[in-house]
Amino acid sequence: MLEPVRVSVVHDTPPSVPDFTQWPSFPFEGDFRVKQLDDPVPVEPPRKGEGHRECTACNAPDDAYIWVGERWRVRAMDRPTGLPMVLILESRSHLDLGDLPNLLAAELGVMTVRLERAIRSLDGVARVHVNRWGDGSAHLHMWFLARPYGRLQLRGTFLSLWDSILPPISEAQWRENLAMVAAWLAEFGGRPLAEPPRIQWQAPSSLTAPSTTEKEAPDDPVSVIESAEEVPIPPAGEDPEVGTATEREQAGE
Repeated sequence: MLEPVRVSVVHDTPPSVPDFTQWPSFPFEGDFRVKQLDDPVPVEPPRKGEGHRECTACNAPDDAYIWVGERWRVRAMDRPTGLPMVLILESRSHLDLGDLPNLLAAELGVMTVRLERAIRSLDGVARVHVNRWGDGSAHLHMWFLARPYGRLQLRGTFLSLWDSILPPISEAQWRENLAMVAAWLAEFGGRPLAEPPRIQWQAPSSLTAPSTTEKEAPDDPVSVIESAEEVPIPPAGEDPEVGTATEREQAGE
């Protein structure tokens, strides 16, 4: 007679931490634990723009973008982030990547190269990462993230994470970069909507230097030309999808 075999229950254990946590580009350090995967769902929920869900991109007006053309639009984040530039290229038509007809598919290649060149022309930009996730929205949108020159630790996979970690660039520089990219694209058509910040300056009311007596006169007001206020670029809109690249990635896009 065979002896009964004792079977012990083996509990699921998370896999070991992958090697990429040791890469120089990995943004974090310390002890990590891999999450357990949830069970797969039988039916995936609809994305924005699928089924009866509203499409934010389709409803966004042109003035929410930095450049618009007949079939494409380019939008920015709603605020400066850690990278020199983060932009999103969207089709006007409500189509996903695999749904593009041949004309738009060919134009997507042209627009990708054109926008990459425009961003790479900015001072201090070494490379431009082009990403497409598409898990959050059914409307085609391609991400363009600029890596700062000389920042070798930012190379590769984790650039979108670093965008949320690094201190934001100055708003003046951000606006200037947006205006330059919009102007570059407009050289090939379309309409630029981003304007650079106005130069703040002051000028005397007269080109003749005042005398010592005039300088000391208490009742003689000093006239200056006030600097013009900055003209805000079109915001990325009240679009809840717009945020840092990491925030959008976390949302499954």
